[in-house]
Amino acid sequence: MSWGTELWDQFDNLEKHTQWGIDILEKYIKFVKERTEIELSYAKQLRNLSKKYQPKKNSKEEEEYKYTACKAFLSTLNEMNDYAGQHEVISENMTSQITVDLTRYVQELKQERKSNFHDGRKAQQHIETCWKQLESSKRRFERDCKEADRAQQYFEKMDADINVTKADVEKARQQAQIRQQMAEDSKADYSLILQRFNQEQWEYYHTHIPNIFQKIQEMEERRIVRIGESMKTYAEVDRQVIPIIGKCLDGIVKAAESIDQKNDSQLVVEAYKSGFEPPGDIEFEDYTQPMKRTVSDNSLSSSKEGKPELRFGGKSKGKLWPFIKKNKSPKQPKEPLSHRFNEFMTSKPKIHCFRSLKRGTQSLCYHKELMKRTLGKPTHALEARDYVLSLKLGVTPEDFSNFPPEQRRKKLQQKVDDLNREIQKETDQRDAITKMKDVYLKNPQMGDPASLDQKLTEVTQNIEKLRLEAQKFEAWLAEVEGRLPARSEQARRQSGLYDGQTHQTVTNCAQDRESSPDGSYTEEQSQESEHKALAPDFDDEFDDEEPLPAIGTCKALYTFEGQNEGTISVVEGETLSVIEEDKGDGWTRIRRNEDEEGYVPTSYVEVYLDKNAKGAKTYI
Repeated sequence: MSWGTELWDQFDNLEKHTQWGIDILEKYIKFVKERTEIELSYAKQLRNLSKKYQPKKNSKEEEEYKYTACKAFLSTLNEMNDYAGQHEVISENMTSQITVDLTRYVQELKQERKSNFHDGRKAQQHIETCWKQLESSKRRFERDCKEADRAQQYFEKMDADINVTKADVEKARQQAQIRQQMAEDSKADYSLILQRFNQEQWEYYHTHIPNIFQKIQEMEERRIVRIGESMKTYAEVDRQVIPIIGKCLDGIVKAAESIDQKNDSQLVVEAYKSGFEPPGDIEFEDYTQPMKRTVSDNSLSSSKEGKPELRFGGKSKGKLWPFIKKNKSPKQPKEPLSHRFNEFMTSKPKIHCFRSLKRGTQSLCYHKELMKRTLGKPTHALEARDYVLSLKLGVTPEDFSNFPPEQRRKKLQQKVDDLNREIQKETDQRDAITKMKDVYLKNPQMGDPASLDQKLTEVTQNIEKLRLEAQKFEAWLAEVEGRLPARSEQARRQSGLYDGQTHQTVTNCAQDRESSPDGSYTEEQSQESEHKALAPDFDDEFDDEEPLPAIGTCKALYTFEGQNEGTISVVEGETLSVIEEDKGDGWTRIRRNEDEEGYVPTSYVEVYLDKNAKGAKTYI
């Protein structure tokens, strides 16, 4: 069905309809543009969401992603990032395949429509001109016919009048003939123009207008087909990314299926396992008998049945505390290990300056090493106490000795791996500098070989330092894993002195303590006390049974029941003699009368030192 034959008289309506079709196409283009903007915005929001929940580099969150559930979540974030990328692809394809093409097509369509309707208007104007010519010739023919008729009637009137001269009659006759001839000419002209108009009108309605309307119809049909193809492309662009989106979703499902709760539970064990053995059974304490001190399995001096009592040298006999003489006060029931943990966890450290902390940590390490030497191996109570104190004070020794065995092994292994990576990096740098130097030697115009000597020396020294560090940590690691025997006390002293010289921060074990009331601590005294705390020979100290002189007095601020080995009970307000000041471990050694000695918490007493006494020092 052709618009040229069916709609030959609907030129204006066709013009409106084709304009409406172009408006529809532009509306669809605008719709696709907004869809692409939505896709881009959605992709951006998805990427921002994925980035927001990504673990931060070198943070605690990154360590948490070793668990399978966290790994699955990380995989989900990565898949969502790829998912966002597919929405960006949708936006790009719709822009390039639909928006750009349709925008260009609309411009061409407008131009074609303008040309077709211009031809139609031109044909309309031509037929209208022909029609005007026909009307003009028709009116002229009508006028000439009326004039001829009037001239004929006038001639006949003059001819019938006997009073009119012959000349007037002849003149009237000639005038009638002229008018008659003019009417004939107008008739012939009108007939010719009419034939021509009819021919033009037939061509207009049967040739020109049908051809123009046919072009307009084809143009409109192409527009309809094009918008249909664009809609198919719109769907295909979405369909093309569905497999990839499906893979993203399959990746999320696979990540979820990879979650292993048993593996996560094992990782928790590896992360927090201390390596300590649970405490033994607590012996029954019979209060029906006279007050006796019962010895717990966790006591530092407990001797199980069938095992000989520990002795040091040939002079000391059954010492209960490695720092003092036997406590002659009545024995008290031993406090359970859990109570000691609670005491350390709830007590608040009072550190008044950095030097005090430094001295306190070294003193704690000194006592700990002495316990190891005395008992042959560290007790669970000592290791647990050091671990709790290090957590409270926030300090970590270089050898991670404040950590439980299993955690210490992991920390040392990580440190060794880091040092090996640094060594490899420095080695690669040294090799690169060496090759560059060889090139300079072969081609002096490229550079001075001597300019690389200083850099090469620095890199070599760094490698040596890193190797020494790695050997040190490997030795500690081997000690923890049981491949090497425990280090000697002399090696520990050297290690402690080396650490104090090369590290300005506190990297040793820590213990909370209080400063002396008079606050007369100096840096020189601190250094002297550090060396004194590391230097004495252990065997000589244990063999010496001479009583220590009093260096001051103290007043008990609170009542303290000394239920552990080496402690002494005091009553609030009691005055006692001080024979050994707090060395940084939070304990002060005191004497009651001449035969009862022991340790009490420094925070429980107020110390008054005699500055003239030998060995009296005050620590801030």
